Amino acid sequence: MLKLSGRDFLKLLDFTAEEIRYLLDLAKRLKAEKKAARSDGRPIHGVSFQGKNIALIFEKNSTRTRCAFEVAARDLNLGTTFLSPEGSQIGKKESIEDTARVLSRMYDGIEYRGFEQAKVEELARFSSVPVWNGLSNEFHPTQLLADLLTIEEHIGRLKGLRLSYLGDARYNMGNSYMVACAKMGMHYTACCPEEYFPDIELVKQCQSIAEESGGSISLSESVEKGCRNADVIATDVWVSMGEPAELWQKRIYDLMPYQVNEKAFSYAKPEAIFLHCLPSFHNTRTEIGAEIYEKYGISEMEVTDRIFESERSVVFDEAENRMHTIKAVVYATLGGI
Repeated sequence: MLKLSGRDFLKLLDFTAEEIRYLLDLAKRLKAEKKAARSDGRPIHGVSFQGKNIALIFEKNSTRTRCAFEVAARDLNLGTTFLSPEGSQIGKKESIEDTARVLSRMYDGIEYRGFEQAKVEELARFSSVPVWNGLSNEFHPTQLLADLLTIEEHIGRLKGLRLSYLGDARYNMGNSYMVACAKMGMHYTACCPEEYFPDIELVKQCQSIAEESGGSISLSESVEKGCRNADVIATDVWVSMGEPAELWQKRIYDLMPYQVNEKAFSYAKPEAIFLHCLPSFHNTRTEIGAEIYEKYGISEMEVTDRIFESERSVVFDEAENRMHTIKAVVYATLGGI
């Protein structure tokens, strides 16, 4: 049995395939226990961390990440403190280094969701308790655990599957899918204009990992080639939180040919599934969606409503699995096993 107690969870590059497999299996067990407790009224099984507390630092707001951490913590009898940009002095009056040393004296674990990966790495360097990356510009490891769990639940395996990522592949979701596929022996294709290809050094690193795992990494500007025989098609929003709104016009022009739609799925396997980490702009029923429609006449962006609402779409299973996989990470790194 692997021991992950005391480890930080900053990016999947830091973990072996065996360790990722261990966290996925633990998440499955914790999920099954939670479902059983709901049905028969029994308390959730496992180690109770009664008397322990974790800090949740959010420089970027989130629905799923915050809810997943808070419910996971509550299930484990952990106390939580939510720190928003308005509710703390992090980076303003107090450095990341000092914040890490202060919070380590009060908390048993620290979650950080923000901008540069360097910040969460620095937080971990000066922290004496586990630090978990809830999202950075470069990586989103807790999301990828949820996605891997969802894929396995619906398809039955990971190794050998083909995953195509359409859209801007340079940032956290594109990078994290590429790393996860390389680690787990899957075949990853980033499908987008060359300008949106991921960092070449990370591509080379992932290709080296994939050679050992039996997977592969490829980049394609062709939707037909990129989605051919895919088991999974994934995407993300075209403009991320923190990027200027002025980018919408260029991203729409550049990435509309890479929208996840029925044509893209026509190249995939008939049973292929769709993933999206959410939120998604698949209609005009959001402020941003309505604004984009008013400005550019576009009612669907990275994915069409028809695909999003189809049986192919497993995005809400994926969203729920954030809670179970985050619980597994917290459980394992705080010494639950």
